[in-house]
Amino acid sequence: MPLDFTINPVSSRLKPDLQAKIDQKTKPLGALGQLESLALKIGLIQNSLAPKLNKPTIVIFAGDHGIVKSGVSAYPQTVTAQMVANFLAGGAAINAFARQHQLELFVVDAGVNASIPHPNPLPERERAFSSHPKLIDAKIAKGTKNFLHDSAMSAHQCHKAIQTGAELVLQQHKTGCNCIGFGEMGIGNTSSAALLVHCLSDLPLAQCVGRGAGLDDSQLQHKYAILQQSLERYHGTNEPLDVLTTFGGFEIAMMVGAYLKAAELGMLIMVDGFIASAALLVAYKMNPYVLDYCVFSHVSSEQGHQALLAYLNAQPLLNLELRLGEGSGIAVAYPLIQSAVLFLNEMATFADAGVDRQTNT
Repeated sequence: MPLDFTINPVSSRLKPDLQAKIDQKTKPLGALGQLESLALKIGLIQNSLAPKLNKPTIVIFAGDHGIVKSGVSAYPQTVTAQMVANFLAGGAAINAFARQHQLELFVVDAGVNASIPHPNPLPERERAFSSHPKLIDAKIAKGTKNFLHDSAMSAHQCHKAIQTGAELVLQQHKTGCNCIGFGEMGIGNTSSAALLVHCLSDLPLAQCVGRGAGLDDSQLQHKYAILQQSLERYHGTNEPLDVLTTFGGFEIAMMVGAYLKAAELGMLIMVDGFIASAALLVAYKMNPYVLDYCVFSHVSSEQGHQALLAYLNAQPLLNLELRLGEGSGIAVAYPLIQSAVLFLNEMATFADAGVDRQTNT
C-alpha cells in the first residue's frame, strides 16, 4: 500500500503584498505582534490577501496502548473508552471549548480496546453507536501490542492507519473545511510519544519522558525504566515508519496521515500538544513541507513538548501549562487565529480611516 503524499511548499509570492496590507492598517508597524506574523502565515497558506476560515474542525483520534500493561500510566486503560463516551455525550473540556468557539468536533475510534459505552444509557434514548453523528468507527484493532515485548503494530496496520487518517481529512475537506486540527485520547500515549520523539529527534530520552496524566516521582522513574528497556529491545532503523510501527499508537498513526493529507490539500493545520506534535514529527520526517501549513496552538507543561517545539523551531501561540490533550489547546487558541484573519480583512487602513501615518523624524 503506497503512502504517497504530494505536498508543495507554501509559496512566498504574496508575501510582499500581504506584508504591505498588514503595515497599512491603522496601527504602528508591528503593534499587533504575533498576530501579524500569524495573519501573514495564514494568507500565504491560502495564497490569498483575504484568507477565510471555513468550517473549522477538530478531529479527536482515540486508541489504546499495550504498554499500559507495564504500569506506565497513572490511569487504567478503561479510561480511554470512558472518555470517548464522555466526548460523545458532550461532557469533556474539548466539548465545552468547541461549543464556545463554534468548532466542529468528531471522534474517531482508531483502536480503542473496548466497545464504546453509550453516553446516554436511558432506554428511550438508546441507539447504536454506529449511528452517532460525531463518532467515526475506524478501529484498526483493540489496542496496540505491548512494545516492551513486541512491535506495537504490524507494517500493514501502520499503513492502514495512516491511509485512514488521510481519508478522513479528505472527507472533511470535501465539506468545505479549510482549517483543521487533531486531538487525541489514549491512556499510555505519552509513553509512545516519548519514544517517537527520542528516536526521530535524537533528543535524550530523559528529556522526552514526562509525568503524563499525573505520575508521581517513583512512577515516573518506573516509566523511564520501562521505556529504556523497550529501546534496548529495538533493533530497527530510525526511519519514521519503522519507529511508528514499533512504538506508535493507532491514533498517532492516523494523525500522521491526517497531517500529511491536510498539507497536501493546502489546509491550515492547527497543532495541539505533546502527542499531537509527536505525530507531526513523524509526518515531518516523511515530508518536511508539512510544517509550512502548521500553526502551533500552545506549549504544554509536558517537558518533551517543550523540547520538541524547540527542535521544530516552532513558535506556539500560548503557554497556559495545559497537559490535557483532546485538542483542547487548539480550541483555546482558535480565537487568536480568528483575530489574525479578522484584522487582516476588516481593520481599516490609514487611507480608509483618514488617519495620519507615522512621520519620520
